[in-house]
Amino acid sequence: MDPETREKIIAEPETLLDDKELMRALVAANERAMGHNIVDLRGIAMERLEARLDRLEDTHRSVIAAAYENLAGTNQIHRAVLRLLDSTRFEHFLRDLSTDVAGILRVDTMRLVLETRAAEGDPAIRRLQSILSLAEPGFVDSYITRSRQVPARAVTLRQVHEADAGLYGEAADDIRSEGCLRLDLGEGRLPGLLVMGSEDPHLFAPQQGTDLLGFFGGVLERCLRRWLDG
Repeated sequence: MDPETREKIIAEPETLLDDKELMRALVAANERAMGHNIVDLRGIAMERLEARLDRLEDTHRSVIAAAYENLAGTNQIHRAVLRLLDSTRFEHFLRDLSTDVAGILRVDTMRLVLETRAAEGDPAIRRLQSILSLAEPGFVDSYITRSRQVPARAVTLRQVHEADAGLYGEAADDIRSEGCLRLDLGEGRLPGLLVMGSEDPHLFAPQQGTDLLGFFGGVLERCLRRWLDG
C-alpha cells in the first residue's frame, strides 16, 4: 500500500468501516489468507451481525412506511369528516356523502341504508335513490353478518365475489370489496348502515385496522341523529 493511502485510512478509519462492500471484501481476503481449514469465528460472528442489521433495517423501513400510511389515512378521514360537516341541508348532506366524501375515501359506490317501515313511494326518498335505500327491520345486522348467528360489528371489511344487486344496483357487477359501517341512530330508532363499495379487491380486507373508519362512522351517525331530530 502506498504511504499516502495508508495515512488517509489511519487518519479516517470510519470511512473504511462505513463501506459494507469494502469491509466484506477485506474479510473475504483475510479468510483466503488463513486457508480453508481454519474456522474464522470472528468472520462468522460478523456475518450474523450483518444479517441481523439487515433485518433491523428492513423492520425500520416497514415501521416508517406504516407510520406514513397511517398518517395519510388519518388525514383522509379528517378531510371526509370536514366535508360532512359543511352540509347545511339533509338532502345536500346525503349527496355530498355519495360524491365528495366518496371521492375523498376513494370508494366507487356509497350507499346509506335506513331501516324503516315507511313506504318507499315517498317523493323525497325517490330523489335520493342514488345514495339512500330503505330496508325492513333486521336488514342491517343480517347484511353485515351474512345472516349468520354472530354479533354485528361496528365496522366490517371484506372482499366481495357477488355484490348485492338490490343494494348496489348496476354497479354490483364491478364491486370486489366493501366496508360496512353499522350506525347507531339513537334510542328508539332502528339502526342504519353505510356501505362503501370498491372495484379494488384489496381496498377493504378483514385484516386491516378499523379505528379510523370507526371514528368516521361515529361522526356520521351523530350527524344523522342531528338531521333526524330536526
